[in-house]
Amino acid sequence: MQIELVTTPYSEMASNILLVGLWEGEAELPSDIAELNEKLNNAIKCFVIEKEKFNGAYGKFYKIPTYGTLPSDKIIFFGLGKKSELTLNKLRVLASKIVKKCATVKNNKNISFSMLNLQDTPFGICDAVKVLTEGLMIGEYSFDKYKNLDKTSTEDEEKIENIALTDLSESNINDAISGFANGLIVSESVNFARDLINDQPQVVTPDKIAQTALSLSEVEVKIYEKDQIEEMGMGAFLGVAQGGGYAPKFIHIKYACENPKKKIAIIGKSITFDSGGLDLKPPASMLNMKDDMSGSAAVLGVMLALPKLNPNVEVHGIIASTENMISEKAFKPGDILTAKNKKTIEIDNTDAEGRLTLADALCYAEELEVDEIIDIATLTGACLVALGSAASGIMGSNDELIKKLIKEADSEGENLWELPMYDDYKEALKSDIADMKNTGSRNGGASIAGVFLKNFVKDTPWAHIDIAGTAFLEKAQGEYGKGATGVGVRTLIKHILSV
Repeated sequence: MQIELVTTPYSEMASNILLVGLWEGEAELPSDIAELNEKLNNAIKCFVIEKEKFNGAYGKFYKIPTYGTLPSDKIIFFGLGKKSELTLNKLRVLASKIVKKCATVKNNKNISFSMLNLQDTPFGICDAVKVLTEGLMIGEYSFDKYKNLDKTSTEDEEKIENIALTDLSESNINDAISGFANGLIVSESVNFARDLINDQPQVVTPDKIAQTALSLSEVEVKIYEKDQIEEMGMGAFLGVAQGGGYAPKFIHIKYACENPKKKIAIIGKSITFDSGGLDLKPPASMLNMKDDMSGSAAVLGVMLALPKLNPNVEVHGIIASTENMISEKAFKPGDILTAKNKKTIEIDNTDAEGRLTLADALCYAEELEVDEIIDIATLTGACLVALGSAASGIMGSNDELIKKLIKEADSEGENLWELPMYDDYKEALKSDIADMKNTGSRNGGASIAGVFLKNFVKDTPWAHIDIAGTAFLEKAQGEYGKGATGVGVRTLIKHILSV
């Protein structure tokens, strides 16, 4: 699907569908809509509004034919809701709903989207076009790589090919173009991450994660193989990897610039399939465990975007990629692993493996002498239980960094909720024979995992984001359909650009 920006009025644009937004609660039609009403022989006021009671409520739709009165075949009116209540996040979600609605309509290849009622919003045309672009691209996304469509069907003919944002003015077209460019980069990066997560685990192996990193443009990429990982002393990561059928890959991606304002490390958990190891997951819990590399997909999505956005920030993307599988070599409950910082870990549960790979990645990141470290991971079922799919958990060692990320996530429609890291949680990790256990009580599990990770960061400001509930959806929610969301990409890009 292509999106284009034009100053051409909707009345001169030939299309299959014309999209027109109406505000809720306005007694009189705005002048531009009143003009459209006249072209339609008073159909908007008398039929759509008065007879059919379409009142512009947020997210509602109404479709009518134009009967040749306009170059467009049909009009879909969509509700913008009350002008005082519309936010950028609501506009992004609405754009996703709009493109999904259009996908259900026959003869939908070319669409005109009138921007008339979005010219005077408080957030400006640049931001409006940015989130519209994100919503349209994210909403239009589907993963059909493995569907063998009937070649004689008309399904391909019903796919949207082009959406033109019309009625932009000469005075705001440049701002609109700027917002569009940013929105396109961000949405392409989100969908890039979603493709990786949605693919099958026999394709998305540690090798595939490494190859994907190497395919990125204008960044430096170093792939460490198993013998090099051993030399670096990453015993926690290697303990998880020893049962898998694929060799582990430790991946370091660097986006560099001259005289950076800040140096940031972002770490993504990358368990390409998590069986639970010898503490085997129940079958139902294993169904979506291909998503356990969602953190690394988010990091790869961010690193894809950075050279196009050109921030004055040095960013290190770090990924420890492996499977967590069962074999005669698999690590066992009772084993003791030694992390990169020499701390020893008694294995209490092999299904708490992600924190082991992150432990060594955190040690590696701190050695880079960055200004801050952020890790993102589908880490704990406890976070899913606590927050559901509405929010990701966040905790860490630096209150300023955490509060900043929460605010940035909110602006991007990705909710973060701070979880505590009380000293009381340390008790659950005590071991009689090692420096710590890798897990403890089920109660407070998300916070206990955060306390575990804190052992592998010294002085660098650090934040941990748990996306266990938000990375993969069982049903459509917000701007997303069922499946992978690419959560974290928008927030991390926003954070980097805000430096």
